[in-house]
Amino acid sequence: MMDDEKSMIDGNTVFAPSEAEQPVAAQAAAREAVRLVTEQGLTLTTAESCTGGMLAAAITSVPGVSAVYPGGFVTYCDEFKHKLLGVSKKCLKKNGAISRATAKRMAKGAAKKAGADIALSVTGNAGPDAQEDKPVGLVYIGLYFQGVTETEKFTFQGGRQEIREAACLSALQMLYRRLS
Repeated sequence: MMDDEKSMIDGNTVFAPSEAEQPVAAQAAAREAVRLVTEQGLTLTTAESCTGGMLAAAITSVPGVSAVYPGGFVTYCDEFKHKLLGVSKKCLKKNGAISRATAKRMAKGAAKKAGADIALSVTGNAGPDAQEDKPVGLVYIGLYFQGVTETEKFTFQGGRQEIREAACLSALQMLYRRLS
């Protein structure tokens, strides 16, 4: 399991690419990740909270992706995380929606519900205010693959849109690293 917080520049915080660079970077990362998923004969799904479908949008921007991506889940509230992905109420109460445990269960639940080989999950706080006593920019990304779920913790800086785009890009890069 990847438990280390990802960082650049100051050792604690990930600084997102500029707003103009992020959509291009996410689209390029999605193309490469989808290429690997396709080449390996796998299927992919997503479970998103703070990115609100942005990850699915980047993935579905790739022509022909419907062969490997049946769809994804946007589970913005805890009730949907529980009902659609099977994240237990106990997990949500104990850890909160913005947690490593929730990201892990979201990824596993999405893979199971979609019947996919791989699932990416994103949950976090894009701002503008702290939630669950968790700072703006805190994001957990889960990756379910071959029966194992990895999670990574990120602390992004920037505005709401920049944080969401950085989370999307980081999820795609995590998938790429895992499959390459």
